[in-house]
Amino acid sequence: MTIRPFIILSLILLAACGQTPQQADAAETAGEKAPVAERAGYAIVIHGGAGTILKENMTPEREQAYMDALNAALDIGEGILKKGGSSMDAVEQTVIYLENSPLFNAGKGSVFTHEGKNELDASFMDGATRNAGAVGGVTVVKNPIQAARAVMEQSVHVLLTGKGAEQFAEEQGLEIVGPEYFYTEDRWQSLQRAKAAEEQPTGALSSNPDHKFGTVGCVALDKAGNIAAGTSTGGMTNKRYNRFGDVPVIGAGTYANNATCGVSCTGHGEYFIRYAVAYDISALMEYKGLSLEEATRHVIHEKLLEAGGSGGLIALDKLGNVSLEFNSPGMYRGYARPGEREVGIYGEK
Repeated sequence: MTIRPFIILSLILLAACGQTPQQADAAETAGEKAPVAERAGYAIVIHGGAGTILKENMTPEREQAYMDALNAALDIGEGILKKGGSSMDAVEQTVIYLENSPLFNAGKGSVFTHEGKNELDASFMDGATRNAGAVGGVTVVKNPIQAARAVMEQSVHVLLTGKGAEQFAEEQGLEIVGPEYFYTEDRWQSLQRAKAAEEQPTGALSSNPDHKFGTVGCVALDKAGNIAAGTSTGGMTNKRYNRFGDVPVIGAGTYANNATCGVSCTGHGEYFIRYAVAYDISALMEYKGLSLEEATRHVIHEKLLEAGGSGGLIALDKLGNVSLEFNSPGMYRGYARPGEREVGIYGEK
């Protein structure tokens, strides 16, 4: 039997990519995104938090509002990247939009602490220099992601918190608002339900239907090949004692390295801190030679899950391959590359 030349060529190309025909078919069946062989012109990936996000609990109007917001955020970041703008500008402006939306637990839509306050955290990292900045527990900075970038670029420090972080932000000319700016009725009622649940015999945190891992994040790759990552959050509903999660901890909630990848996480912050999840993705790629897909799957679906941690992450590598992994029922998410765009909410992959 004669093997046609185009079949031989196909087999050679698959082998060059490190895939057998069976592996290629399996990947297509599983719906995985085919890896890019050379660097994409740009790439951007976003999330708006993970947790118990179920279609049966969502009205059509609210679902559409989330989809519209995710697409609008991608429009902002992708527009900057298409014009040759920097990944840092794309990340900052995209996250600002998400912070300004009351739909997400960051900025305007932040949840309340046990004392009825809004305490916000954010972090920013430049993959070209691995310089980073973060703020924690700010209460009057309208857009904490701007403060995190300012710490990275305008100070010798990495993490500023509380009143000091607010003073620094004001000195940098960032917009300061009254604490009442962050009030939304939905988040206030979530706090009341959380407090009521505490008073019940079965009122554990995990049984609280309002307990979602609300965070927003963005990772971008620009035309120059630079990666940047940023994450912002209002933390956990009903949190106490000025608790910080993973977001302001570089390497836990945010990480970027041009040689490997950029990562932004969302989930049960204590676990992401203990397992240095964002950095772990980069380390697995650098030291073990794992692909982005292999590293993110291993950490989210094996390492973190076995430890009892829940949540997800978004990531992209130096070529623009993207990964959106989560072990919770849902994650607000989306990505865009030249000629490609996807947004999603629920657990379908």
